[in-house]
Amino acid sequence: MARILITSGPTRQFLDPVRYLTNASSGRMGAALATAALEAGHEVTVVSGPVTISYPQAARLVPVVTTDEMLQAVMHHFPHHDGLIGAAAPCDYMPRKVATEKIAKSGQPMVLELVETPDIVATAARSKRPDQWVVGFALETEDIRFRALAKMEQKCCDLMVSNSAAAINALENDVEILAADGTVLARSRGPKEDVARAVIASLATLPQFRAPPAEQHSPSLPAGRRQSS
Repeated sequence: MARILITSGPTRQFLDPVRYLTNASSGRMGAALATAALEAGHEVTVVSGPVTISYPQAARLVPVVTTDEMLQAVMHHFPHHDGLIGAAAPCDYMPRKVATEKIAKSGQPMVLELVETPDIVATAARSKRPDQWVVGFALETEDIRFRALAKMEQKCCDLMVSNSAAAINALENDVEILAADGTVLARSRGPKEDVARAVIASLATLPQFRAPPAEQHSPSLPAGRRQSS
C-alpha cells in the first residue's frame, strides 16, 4: 500500500481583502484521483484549494487557500508519504503588494505588478528521497506534449500527465501519461474518473512505487479488526 499525497483545485492570491486572482479549476480531477487511489488500496491525503465539489470521506483533507499555504502543507506532509500527484492548478502569480483595505474605484486604469508564486511540484520534487516519486500535471494550450516533457525535466518529475485547457472545470479529460524518458505510457480520454484510474495504474511503472499487497487474512484476529503496526 502506498501513501499518496494529492494536490487539487485552484488557489487564490488576494489583491485586497475582498478581491483575488484565481482560475476555474474545479478540483474534479483531484477528487477522481483520490477515489481511484483509494479503490486501488492506497492511503490518500488531499491538499485542496477552495472548491465546491466533495472529496471521498476515506481521504484525509487538508484545506488551503493561497499558493503559499498549499506549498507549506505539501512540504509538511510529503515526507510522510510515498509519492505526490500534483493535480492542483495553483495561481502562478500574486500581486507584489496586497492592499490592506478594499481598493476603491478611481475612474482611472489600475496597474498591477505581479510576481511568480513558488512552484509547488518542483519544490517538493527537489526534496524527494530516493524511495519517493512525484507525478506532475502539465496543462498547456499549444505544443502540449513538448511543453509537458520540458516541464517534467524542469520539475524533476517521475511521470507527467499532459492535458489541455479544455480540462479546466470539465467532467472529462484527454491526457497522455509520459515517462521520464519521453515514452507515452498511456493515453486516456473520457470521464475524469476513468482518466484517474489510468493515472493510478501508471504508477506501477515506477520502480519506487509500492503496490498494495495481496489481501491477507490473519486467523488470530477477529473479523472486522485490523492488525496495528
